[in-house]
Amino acid sequence: MVFAIKVEVLDPQADTFTFVAQKTMYGGKHIAEGDTIFVFASENEGGRGLVARGVVTSSEAIPRTPDLERQTPRVSVSIRRTALAARQLGRDELKRFKDWKDRRPETELNFKFYRQSTNKIVGISDHTSAFLDGFF
Repeated sequence: MVFAIKVEVLDPQADTFTFVAQKTMYGGKHIAEGDTIFVFASENEGGRGLVARGVVTSSEAIPRTPDLERQTPRVSVSIRRTALAARQLGRDELKRFKDWKDRRPETELNFKFYRQSTNKIVGISDHTSAFLDGFF
């Protein structure tokens, strides 16, 4: 499976990234070592969108708190960067893709990342993964 993460990225050119207790949605909780992941620097924290592609080097589910009825699964991940993005792709480029049923990769990313703009790890389709590969 292929994933994408939108998160605060302090150094977009780092060789490795570690993100602790990240919210997961749309299958993100299934992320595992060896999976491909696209890293988006969250615009909420001053980022610019897609910055890197990498491989998950470790993934650890955060245990749920027993006394909370509803909670989003969280995962800590470490990523080894394999490529830096050569072209811009972020909220500004994706916001016009709002026809949730058009099956475009841009719409999938807009829906999963920006409809609810919290930072998160999401699973993405093969079609969207192939689209994102074109930015490297």
